[in-house]
Order: sequence, then C-alpha cells, then structure tokens
Amino acid sequence: MTDGYAVRAEGLEKRYGEKRALDGFDLAVREGTVHGLLGPNGAGKTTAVRILSTLIRLDGGRATVAGLDVAGQPREVRARIGLTGQYAAVDEVLTGRQNLEMFGRLFHLGGRQAKLRAAELLEQFDLTDAADRGVGKYSGGMRRRLDLAASMILAPAVLFLDEPTTGLDPRSRGEVWESVRALVASGTTVLLTTQYLEEADKLASRITVIDQGRAIADDTPDGLKNRIGGDRIEVVVAERSEIPRVVKVVARVSDGEPEAEEAELRVHAPVADRVSALTEVARTLQDEGVRVEDIGLRRPSLDDVFLRLTGHRTDASQRASEGVSQGTSPGTSQGASRGKETVA
Repeated sequence: MTDGYAVRAEGLEKRYGEKRALDGFDLAVREGTVHGLLGPNGAGKTTAVRILSTLIRLDGGRATVAGLDVAGQPREVRARIGLTGQYAAVDEVLTGRQNLEMFGRLFHLGGRQAKLRAAELLEQFDLTDAADRGVGKYSGGMRRRLDLAASMILAPAVLFLDEPTTGLDPRSRGEVWESVRALVASGTTVLLTTQYLEEADKLASRITVIDQGRAIADDTPDGLKNRIGGDRIEVVVAERSEIPRVVKVVARVSDGEPEAEEAELRVHAPVADRVSALTEVARTLQDEGVRVEDIGLRRPSLDDVFLRLTGHRTDASQRASEGVSQGTSPGTSQGASRGKETVA
C-alpha cells in the first residue's frame, strides 16, 4: 500500500565518519507528480536519492518507494524504479534503436520483447526518425531524451532524475521538460533534483528544500514564494546618486522597508496594491525628473526563496549572474544512471 504516496522518507540518517550527510531528513512524494528536491551542494540531495534508489544503505530512519521498504526490500524496489543522472549513459557508437535494445536485453526482456519495447519508447520520446542514426550525431536534447527512454525500459513506477538538464542549451532543456511531462501524464512519479530553479518552477507541483541534511521547507512553488511576500515594485535608476530619492518615493507606497542594491542601481520593496503603487511611483519619479532605466512589478522567484531559506543562491544562478556559462555544478561528478554513481 502506498497511501497515495510513491516515496516516503522519515528521519533518514546517513553518516560519513563525523559528517552527517542526512540528519533526520523527511520527504513525501505524491503518486503521479513531479516533486522537486532543491538544496545547495553538500546539502544531502544526492545522498537522499542514492538511499531511495538503493545504491547506498541508510544509517537511520525509514524509507519506502512504491510501497516497498528500501532497506528490507532493495531488489523489489529496483524493479519498480528508474534512475537518470547528470550525464547521458548511452553509447554514442550505437544507434538510438540499438541502445534501447541493448538496455532491454540487459534487463532480461529477451530479444523479441527488447525490440518491441525499443520501438515503443522511440515513438514515445519522438525519436523514431532518428532511431537508426548513430547517437554521436544526436543533439544534446535528443541524447538526453534517449537516456530517459532507457530509464523507462521497465516502465518504472518512480523515476529519479538527478540534475537531468545540466549543460543543455535552452531548446534542449525544453525538449527534456516535455518528455518529463509526458512521463508523468502516463502515471510515472518523478523525483527531480536540479540546480536550475526555473526548471523546478516549471515542472514540480511540490518542492522540498534541503539544507545540512534536513528538509527546511516543503510546499508548492507558489506557496514557497508567498512565504517571502507577494508583489514587489522594482526601480532601476540611471545614476547611483538618485537612489536615496527613489527610496523615499517607494517608501510611500510599500508595505515594508525598501531595499537598495547600489551595485545594480536597483530599489525594490513589497507592495499590497500593485497597480496603484506602480502608477504613483512612476508618476512621482517623472514629476521629480528622476532618470529611470526600468520600473515594474514582479513576484518573488524560487531563487529569492532559496536565498532566503539557505542564505545564498544556487550555483547555477550564481554562475548566470556572473556571466559564466551554465555547466556542471562544482563539487558534483558523473550522475547515477543504471549502474553509475554520484558523490554527494
């Protein structure tokens, strides 16, 4: 019995010497959903996934996946799950069809059944036209979709995705997102770890934030955003000398103390009546002759939530703000995917 939950963890503990990778971690993932697991490097995300996927043993607590006890029934759990890590675990010399047939044989499907299952998955992941092309000629998104297809050979009840779009361009990431949505629509439950908060926002119906081995927040994306306030007005000025004047103007309409970020020439504050606040601030600044580069309203992002909860931004958002291309996150290694393991 799953009681409507595909994954449950209660008080998980994992120690490496004196270090506690997990320190009483709790998690509840509803069936047929995408559940995001967010946290800074070293927070325990990958350790949790490795325990839930039976790659390592827990030191304390209890966990069930698809209604099966992870510690007591590891073989049965493995038969019900799929696991895909940061890097595609496909052979670039073989064609897409040959890769899937090979994985089918490795899963003991038999030659005929492996061929049938490969054909089904190629169609499901929109790879039929490229089925007999060498994977080395696939785009990043196609290669990733093939990797997801390989994880679905046995149609798992639960799929663990550990940073599935690391290093992909926006178009390829979009292709992977569509594939994940299709999997969930077919009944698969997905536990997603990612450094890209936009990814979690678009895919996950619920998110757990983990830090220092414990869950520090669990809510819907909108619920997490509402924790740090609603709409905010933002003003970007042309000259740093104008910031004090803008702070005074924004303070008249805000529900809290305006914040000034001098490096970005930006002033922002929470507001209750979004339209009237924006109108008044824009008119007043124009009347006072303040040169404004940009003015607008926005809701808190998951990045704001992450910053508030953990004290810093994700590595992906930090690299983006510094103008560095988004690649493999520091401190991570090749992902776990059908026999490959990650480090926490």
